[in-house]
Parts: sequence; structure tokens; C-alpha cells
Amino acid sequence: MDKIVALAKRRGFVYPSSEIYGGIGGFWDYGPMGVELARNIKEAWWKAMVHDRDNIVGLDASIIMNPKVWEASGHVASFTDPLVECKVCHSRFRADQPDEIADHEKNADHRVHGKLIKVEWTEPKQFNLLFRTFVGPVEDTSSLAYLRGETCQGIYVNFQNVVDSSRVKIPFGIAQIGKAFRNEITPGKYLFRVREFEQMELEYFVHPSEAESAFSAWKQIRFDWHLSLGLWKSHLRFRQHEPTERAHYAADSWDIEYDYPEWGFKELEGIANRTDYDLKTHSKFCGKDLSYRDPVTGEKFMPYVIEPSVGVSRLFLALLLDAYVEEDNRVFLRLSPRLSPVKAAVFPLVANKPELVQKARTVLTLLKKRFVTAWDDRGNIGKRYLAQDEVGTPWCVTIDYTTLEDDTVTVRDRDTTKQDRVNIAQLANYVSDKLETGGI
Repeated sequence: MDKIVALAKRRGFVYPSSEIYGGIGGFWDYGPMGVELARNIKEAWWKAMVHDRDNIVGLDASIIMNPKVWEASGHVASFTDPLVECKVCHSRFRADQPDEIADHEKNADHRVHGKLIKVEWTEPKQFNLLFRTFVGPVEDTSSLAYLRGETCQGIYVNFQNVVDSSRVKIPFGIAQIGKAFRNEITPGKYLFRVREFEQMELEYFVHPSEAESAFSAWKQIRFDWHLSLGLWKSHLRFRQHEPTERAHYAADSWDIEYDYPEWGFKELEGIANRTDYDLKTHSKFCGKDLSYRDPVTGEKFMPYVIEPSVGVSRLFLALLLDAYVEEDNRVFLRLSPRLSPVKAAVFPLVANKPELVQKARTVLTLLKKRFVTAWDDRGNIGKRYLAQDEVGTPWCVTIDYTTLEDDTVTVRDRDTTKQDRVNIAQLANYVSDKLETGGI
């Protein structure tokens, strides 16, 4: 884990937010490589969930909604975690995280007048995770609003709009990728538990009689998708929520868990059968009937909802961990080429030969029309290869003196380090074919 954190910062994947001011807990910034990887993850999800299916449509709802949305959903009253406070140093932790509490008791230096004292804790109290804000010029209860704690509520309140404005009919889904905010008591574990994050969520609406079979199908679909990205099967598993931990609205909930180094198996994606709770609750609070009428049978019913939900940052971290390779005195990220931030890097063999640089610039322009392509003319070729290996660039293209004679370039493969000689006229198709056969 320490190696991944160091590489992520060194190579521009992830930076601590506001670092020059000491940072801020639970917030991270994606650097030049990170923003490309995150974008590719989201595009892969969107393609699999929306573009490859004919019964799922997209939505992008506002981060700030009418506060009544969060009253209806139960977030204002019960979106809470149990908080305990150390009576010695006043550090605060979630009472349902015994490992973190035990670690604090073991490692914190609690001294009074030079003597170590035993840690004592306050009684647990419920802490609401919603971030509060205000809409308009006056900060009072009439202008109170919230940053959304999850993206799905924007889907539920737009359910009728989507049905009325689209040609969808049940079963159908509404997909959304967007920011959510949770004022975590103890953010930590790098990108695993943060206060600002992106969710990729699907709300799949079905007839109540089909909910169980749809739930089972989506579990397998989502597990297989994670494998298609390149995650190791040995690092993934299903875990069913115990009745005592399951959300009150859920008939069944399962997690796809990933085996994070040092932390063990933790949630990567959640899949829940939310029943008809959400649409029923919003119908009650807003006073509008959100039930669905089958256009063929005329049956009127409140749909059940199957919800697969995955966080971008957790998946981002899992992909980096499974892609990290130390081999033959080099470090490289064996990312699926379609997820790699940069698809190809172009190098002039040396930077002080104008004819080589000019030719390399021509190749760069050619590739940039179709792929994210990097330029590097610093240092020797070996160091440039190693730098691109560390960000997961699948192919490095070198323009050398032979290029000036026959218009061919050297293409080096990231994983094998083998080199092909390819004509410039065929280069873009060469990369494209490689992406088709080696990508997701």
C-alpha cells in the first residue's frame, strides 16, 4: 500500500488536497494521470451499463436538491454513525470500527503529568453525516440545504420525468455518475473512506414479482464486469449483509468485496434489493403518485428497485493495486490498455536533432487524433521507458535514424518489453488493433 501511495503522488495520479496548507482530512485531488484513469473507469462503466443496453438511460441530477428530499429519504433523521470520543486526547472515532479504536488505545501516547494513563471513551452518540449548506443570502433554517449524501435520490425524484419523457418501460434502469459527500467521523485508509467521492449507481426498476431474479442476475453481471477490468478473481468475493446490518429498506443486500493489502476484504460495490421503499416514501411525502402503469396490461404497481452502486475512488485504488508489478528491476502498472491514462508515448531518439524531433512531432499529431498520447524527450530512452511504465502506458513509440530512411518506428510493449517495427502509415491502426484485442 505504501508503494502505491508513493507512486500515485510521484507520477501524478493522486495528491493530498490543499497540501501546501497542510491538507484536509478525507479529501484528495486527482492529478494528470489520475483524472484520465478515473475518466476511463467511468466511461467503461457507462458503456457497459447504458450504451450497451437498450433499457437503461442516463441522468445527471443536481448535487443540491430541495431539503425535503433528504427529510423524506430519512437522511436528516437517521443518516448517522455512532461517535465516541477519547476523554484524554478528544480524538473521535466511529464506535462501530473496533479495530481503529483498538489501534488508538495501543499506539496513542496518552500522558498526564508525564505518566501514561488508560484511555476512556464517552458513550456513543449518533452523528449525522450530511454536509449542511445554505441557499441564498441569509443563513437560517429557511435556507438550510444539504450536499447530497448519495446520488440515487436524484433518480427517484426524477422517476416520473424519465417515464414521461422517454420510451422506457419496466424493466428499465436509470444510471448516474456523480459526486456525493459524507462528513465521515474518521476518514482514512487513503482513497477507501473519503468525504467527497464519486458514485456510479444504477437504479433498476422491476415488477415486484421479478425483483429476486433481477437481483441475482445483477450480482453476477457486476462481478463479471470487475473481472473484465483486470481485477484478480482471487481478490474478489461476495458477502451477504447480516439482517442486523442491512438497511431498513432492503430485502437483501450483498457486497462485492476486494482484498485490500493491510485491511483485508472491504466493500468495493454494493448491490441491494431496495424493494418499493423509495418510490413509496417519496410518493407519501410529495403527495404525488409515483406508481407505474404497465402500458400493455394496464396493471398499476409500485416498482421494486435493484441497486448496484460502486465508488470510483475505491475501484481506482483496487485497479492500481492489482496492476502494480515489480519485475526485472522495473516497476510498471499492468493496467488494461483501455483504462490506461495514456495509450501511447512518442519519443525522438535524441532531442538535439531537429529532423528527429520534427518527425516525432508528426507522429505525435497523427496519434493524438485518435488516442491520448504523451510526448517525452527528456533524458535517455531507458529512463523514458521506465517513466511511462510507472503510469501504465501500453506502448512507447521511438523515432530514430532508421525512421528517416524508411518511415518505420520502434513500438515497445509495456508488459513484455518486446519491440516491433511499424510503418508510420499503419501506426494508428496498429495501436487501435492492440486496444481491441487487449482491452476490456
